[in-house]
Formats: sequence, structure tokens, C-alpha cells
Amino acid sequence: MLENKVAYITGGTKGIGFGIAKILLENGVSVAFSGRKRDDVEKAEQELKSYSENVLGIVSDVRNLESEEEAVKYIKEKFGRLDFVIANAGLGIFKSVDQLSSEEWNDMIETNLTGAFYTLKASVEELKKTEGYYITVSSLAGANFFENGTGYNASKFGVVGFTQAAMIDLRKYNIKTTVIMPGSVATNFNGNIPSEKDSWKIQPEDMGNLVLDILKMNPRVLPSKIEFRASQPGK
Repeated sequence: MLENKVAYITGGTKGIGFGIAKILLENGVSVAFSGRKRDDVEKAEQELKSYSENVLGIVSDVRNLESEEEAVKYIKEKFGRLDFVIANAGLGIFKSVDQLSSEEWNDMIETNLTGAFYTLKASVEELKKTEGYYITVSSLAGANFFENGTGYNASKFGVVGFTQAAMIDLRKYNIKTTVIMPGSVATNFNGNIPSEKDSWKIQPEDMGNLVLDILKMNPRVLPSKIEFRASQPGK
């Protein structure tokens, strides 16, 4: 079912995006992924090639529509098609609203929310051709507000609303659309260094397996919004 399929993952150099790329490559999907920093992209590409040679690292900034359009162009040149798009790139800055700067606010909105729009805008015509799948990675913070979360909450609530509305717009083209809302994930997010203390958390490979399960579902069903959390609370 996934043979000859091609996926594009934003924010794929580490963490959730890298975990999704790994699982998809292991299951026969060709994978393109992007990141902002060339060194990070090149390092991740070499690591992912240990799972499959069908991988392409791209330097792209989701905050820039032309950059994402170029990324899709590279994917078409390399693989000839695009079936799955996973808008994963994200940024979190956690400060009280009276301390959060306008620059920090804009960085989160432009990366987390506008970036998801630009990635879809750049890829939607290709997804129409393949009757593909568009997945966004939001957060449980897209439904639950918390102290010091104004900018992050706003961006992730926005991603949920954006994806759900896009689902209605795109299903007439047989494009499926899902928003995933994970809880705590063992990644480098917000300066964390994954270690044994994170063993209770969702692992990046768990996110990859969830995406794999979604893509393998019978075409007649659509899990349009998924909350995904650790089975036990942190210690």
C-alpha cells in the first residue's frame, strides 16, 4: 500500500520529524525532509540513509512560502510525485504574556501556524494529483491552555482549527487531512536533552508508528483529530 509513495516532513532533522522519517523509510516510503540549518539537514540525511537510500534532505524555512515551493520542486525532481505531507516544524517559547516580546510571539505564530499553511499551500496541487494525505503536528496545548503559554497556545490552537477547516475544504479532492495532538514527547524541544528520565514520555518512533497507522487505514475512514498522550503521567 505504501510502495512508491513519497512523503515530505518539515522539521525533520531531529525529534518527532526524524522519528516519523525513520519509521516511514523502514516501511518503504521515500522521504524528503526539511530543516533551516544546512549542517543539521546534512547530518540527519546521513543518519537516515542507514534506513533507506530513498531520502532527501532540504534546507527550507516554513516561514517563507517561496522556500517551501522550492522544497516541493526539489521533491518532484527527485522522486516524481508527492503523496504525504507532514507539517511538523515547531517552536516553543514559554513566558508570561507581559514578558513575551513581539518578536517571540511572531516567531511562534509564523513557524507553527503560518508555516503549516505555507507547507500546504506549496504542496496542495501535488496532493490533488495523488489524492494524498496532509498531516499537521499540533499539541495537547492546542486544546489546553496553561501559564506562560499564550504564544504557544495561540499557535497550536490555531493549527487545530486550520487543519480541521482544511480537512473540509480538501476532502472533495480525496485529500485526507489529520491533526495530531501529542502530549509530552522525548525530544530536544525547549532545550531538553532526552535521557532515561524521559522514558515515560511518547518517543519519536511512537509518533512515527502513529503516522504509519494513519496512512495504512482503509480509505473510507478519516481520523481527522487525534489526541496522543503518554499512558502514565510523568514522575
